[in-house]
Amino acid sequence: MNYNLNKPEAGKKTSTWQAGKKLWPLLVEEKNIIFAAVLAVAINSFLNLLAPWLIAHVVDAYIIRKNFEGVLTFSGIILVMYLFGLITSYMQTRLMGGVGQRVLYRLRNQVFNKLQELPVDFFNQNKAGDLISRINNDTDKINLFFSQSVVQFMSSIFLMLGAAVFLLSINLKLGAATLAPAVLLLIVTRALSAWVKNKNLASSQSLGGLSSEIQESLNNFKVIIAFNRRDYFKKRFQEVNNINYEAAIAAGVANNTFTPIYGLASNLGQLIVLVYGIMLISSGQFTVGLLISFVAYASNFYNPLRQLAALWANFQAALASWDRVHEILAMESNLPKITQASNIKATNALLEFKHVSFGYTEGKEVLHNINLLLEKGKTYALVGPTGGGKTTTASLMARLYDPTSGEVFLDGKDIRSYLPAERTKKVGFILQEPILFTGTVKENILYGNEQYSSLSEEELTNIIHKAGLEKILERFDKGLKTQLTASGDAVSLGQKQLIAFMRAVLRNPDILILDEATANIDTVTEQLLEEILKNLPAHTTKVIIAHRLNTIQNADDIFFVNSGSVTEAGSMDHAMEMLLHNERNS
Repeated sequence: MNYNLNKPEAGKKTSTWQAGKKLWPLLVEEKNIIFAAVLAVAINSFLNLLAPWLIAHVVDAYIIRKNFEGVLTFSGIILVMYLFGLITSYMQTRLMGGVGQRVLYRLRNQVFNKLQELPVDFFNQNKAGDLISRINNDTDKINLFFSQSVVQFMSSIFLMLGAAVFLLSINLKLGAATLAPAVLLLIVTRALSAWVKNKNLASSQSLGGLSSEIQESLNNFKVIIAFNRRDYFKKRFQEVNNINYEAAIAAGVANNTFTPIYGLASNLGQLIVLVYGIMLISSGQFTVGLLISFVAYASNFYNPLRQLAALWANFQAALASWDRVHEILAMESNLPKITQASNIKATNALLEFKHVSFGYTEGKEVLHNINLLLEKGKTYALVGPTGGGKTTTASLMARLYDPTSGEVFLDGKDIRSYLPAERTKKVGFILQEPILFTGTVKENILYGNEQYSSLSEEELTNIIHKAGLEKILERFDKGLKTQLTASGDAVSLGQKQLIAFMRAVLRNPDILILDEATANIDTVTEQLLEEILKNLPAHTTKVIIAHRLNTIQNADDIFFVNSGSVTEAGSMDHAMEMLLHNERNS
């Protein structure tokens, strides 16, 4: 399955209206608060729109007649209105600010939970830096739109519509002339919106690429130093940084395109009011007070419109970010759970491959029509040349991938019918490159182990002793309290492998897969691990992948994996012959 988030078809974006509708589910839980914020916006807008009408009334009825008592009375009324408007303005900002943060919290949880559901194949096809950028940067742009822009957006819309109604009701002809430039803005906005959104999308994608490059460089810094290739990575970073710079400049230009256009329309509207209004006054069809109110309403219409120029660009940026986030949320795992109770059967085989074929890419098989049967309690070895398919075979056993054809049975059931928790309890996997998490040794060996997660340090130590793992634990200065980092720099590669070993053994799996698990361990420690493996419960099936044949000399059966086939080698001598024959022919 193609999980590449940057594949060509991922660039087919939805329209602004469709994307806007997709944003609504993020706000469903906040609808009551949004209603209160909209009410506050409506009240604030009404008060701001009522003030110019009152000012016009004061000019025509009191100032021209020099009735200053009326002027003071209405000044007090208008002041109270402005103070009340200040309160509603604060309320709407406070309410929507909370909405934005809660939306950000839920959205990031949704994205991260979705990532937990996706298979290994997804992470093989996408860079971690780009995923981090989507979780951090893109969700933050959506949050900024909801917490800041939405309030201004709604306020601007209310003010514009209200101002337009007042303009047309006071004088239809002058109002229509004043609003005429806005029609041109509508046409320009519709024409440029897609372009602005695409520029913001390109900027977000380039930022994801920059994050990926930074992460890769930091993760591989030891290699950079060892090979003295700072120049190479500096050049690569410079190239990616230039791409991001150019994309950011283009997005900035696009986002600021509307502002001068909307400013020009505002100036034209004000000019029309003054010229046409003075003409009407000179002909006796208009009053000075109404002209003042008209100028104010024109300002109330075009000033929010100028704000909308920036807000619309922010909206397009939020939609572009939402497209990138939604691509993750729309992903579905290609490892579905199925219900097939009919294929449960009593068998001594713990794991069985039936006509299994698999390929990482379509049309290119790594394994072809494999039939394999592993019995309970036995030890099996997979040998073969590098790239022959040993790790792929083990990955199918642990259901890190599903076969492209055929079936894998675990304990008599189709492996796809197990829940993830059930499957991982039965299958232990020690990877060739062990993974650590920042924390203590205790936290790392109990990762994903709910059975022992609530135990005290003393209780866990007793269990480790019973499992025969105490000598491994002694390799760490502070025992279970030894601090580790995700990079594993605080411990040796061999110690990382030991932690992964303890993590897997303490789960008491039915099948334990060791993928070059002793490759980075000294001979004494390797013998210690072999002794622990011998003391595992009698029902535990062990699958060992190794290049060093001395590590598999006690295996009950050996399989030679190469060129898409898995062949039973039988004895150690025959396995050696098959390896030598393959080397001579390669």
